[in-house]
Amino acid sequence: MKYVYIHGLGQSSESWNKTVIHLPDHTDTVCPDLSVMVRNGEICYENLYASFADFCSKFHEPVDLCGLSLGSVLALNYAIDFPNKVNSLVLIAPQYKMPKKMLTFQNIIFRFMPDSMFGQMGFKKTDFISLCKSMIKLDFSDLLYKVTCPVMIVYGEKDSANKKSSVNLSEILKNAELKEVKGAGHEVNTDAPEKLAELLCSFYNCNK
Repeated sequence: MKYVYIHGLGQSSESWNKTVIHLPDHTDTVCPDLSVMVRNGEICYENLYASFADFCSKFHEPVDLCGLSLGSVLALNYAIDFPNKVNSLVLIAPQYKMPKKMLTFQNIIFRFMPDSMFGQMGFKKTDFISLCKSMIKLDFSDLLYKVTCPVMIVYGEKDSANKKSSVNLSEILKNAELKEVKGAGHEVNTDAPEKLAELLCSFYNCNK
C-alpha cells in the first residue's frame, strides 16, 4: 500500500518528516514536493493538479492520500476524479469551496511581502500569487458524492479559518470521521506531529 503525504502552500515535502518518523516502519510513504511538480507552463492550480494526478496515476494499486491545506484540495480533487484509485483520504484543514475573500486578502498580503521571504517556501512570490488567484473559483460542492472511500478530516483547535469547512465536509462525505487536534494551529503536521501520527495509525489500521 502506498501512502502519499501532500504538503500545504508555504511548506515542503520535509514538513512531513516529524510526522512520518512516528509511523510504523512497514508503511510505504511518499512525500512529493509540489514546487517541482510543474516543470513546464504557468504555475496555476490546473497545471499543478494535472501534474499531481499524473504522479498518483503511476502507482498500480489504489493510494492512501493525506493532504494538508493545498494538499488536501489536491487529494480531494483526485478522489473525485479517480475514486477507484484512492483507498482512503485524510484531509487536514480542508476547503471544498474556496473562500474567495480569504484568498484575495492573502494575495494582497503576498504582494507587499519581500521576495526574500519566499526563499524557503518552494514557490516564488509570483507563483504564490498566481496559484492562489487560480484557485479562487474552485468549488467541489456538487461533486463530493463521487468520494466513496473512507475519509478522516482533521483540523487544529486553533485553526478557526478552516474549522467550519472541516465540520461541514465531514457531514457531507460518506464514511467520514472528524478529528480535532488540541493545541494545534493550521499546520497540524508540524504543530502536533506525534498526535497526527497517532490519528493516522489508528485510521489506517481500521481500514486495512
